[in-house]
Amino acid sequence: MELEIISPDQQLFKGRVELIRVPGSKDPFEVLQYHAPIISTLEKGQIKIEESAGSPQYFDIEGGLIEVQRNKVIILAEVQ
Repeated sequence: MELEIISPDQQLFKGRVELIRVPGSKDPFEVLQYHAPIISTLEKGQIKIEESAGSPQYFDIEGGLIEVQRNKVIILAEVQ
């Protein structure tokens, strides 16, 4: 699936990923390929992404929003 992580100042990540773990408002949750459409707020915490090859990457955020639609994920993140 395609992922784009955007902060007000810059694009933090853009590319294909296998798994995304985000700090949801109530609990952390994961997004895998073909996830149902969703829009959710994010709390302060860490975004974890796993690409098909390589080590996981982590992004610390202060909060934000996630939108999942048609195997594309956009995260609008507040960062320090």
